[in-house]
Amino acid sequence: MIMETSTTTENETFPISVTEKAVAQIKRLIAKDSRTGVFLRLGVKGGGCSGLEYVMKLDTVHKTVDLEREFDGVQVVCDAKSAVYLRGSIFDYTGNLIGGGFKFENPNAGKSCGCGTSFMPKSI
Repeated sequence: MIMETSTTTENETFPISVTEKAVAQIKRLIAKDSRTGVFLRLGVKGGGCSGLEYVMKLDTVHKTVDLEREFDGVQVVCDAKSAVYLRGSIFDYTGNLIGGGFKFENPNAGKSCGCGTSFMPKSI
């Protein structure tokens, strides 16, 4: 089930939906982090074997280009440039022993690498 509980700070909708399972796991990671004001940053950067690489990290520094949304008490941030490539994506978590962990289901990915950490975008 996807959890969306507030709006972005920009006049734009947040590009990514986050599932309940992902939110629960993110809460565990944030609880282990000793910094104050920690949030999850999702995005993309150049690299990987397919051209663009997914980014997922705990962060404390906001940027002026950030879009923000809260999912069941977890603040998730994505920069505007990454939003173009992630629009309509679902961020999920699976506890499977093989192939488990966080993953993006990205409708903008034309091709993805075998491990799922990078992709080549469709024409946007």
